[in-house]
Amino acid sequence: MSEKTNAHERLNDVEERLARVENLLVSINEKLEQRPIVEDVDTEKSEAFKEWVTNYVSMRLQQLVPETCDHPAEAVLQDGPFLDNTTVPCTEEVEHRVKRIPIPFVREMVVQRVAENAREAGVERVDIDFFEKAATF
Repeated sequence: MSEKTNAHERLNDVEERLARVENLLVSINEKLEQRPIVEDVDTEKSEAFKEWVTNYVSMRLQQLVPETCDHPAEAVLQDGPFLDNTTVPCTEEVEHRVKRIPIPFVREMVVQRVAENAREAGVERVDIDFFEKAATF
């Protein structure tokens, strides 16, 4: 008898939940029917909102993909080789030395360290002497 009672209680619980879901769906439907007509929407506010969204998306895209965005004129790259994944120019000898570092993550750490030091020191082109000094940890 307890199995029948337990099943009956479960059935009642399910029916109550279904009734609540049905009431929620009815209230949602009523709210959707009451929404304003498109012609009644304030066009000035909607245009301001569109402009805000456009500006926000533009800002986020610049943060996520900075290499495709506008850069100041001084960021124009010089001719010649560059340290891997940076805009720091270097000599061919430095480029060859970097490629000889066998472990990729170590190579990347060295390149980033040299690039940071070159930017701080204002070096226009990294030569082998600067590379050897800047690459030491």
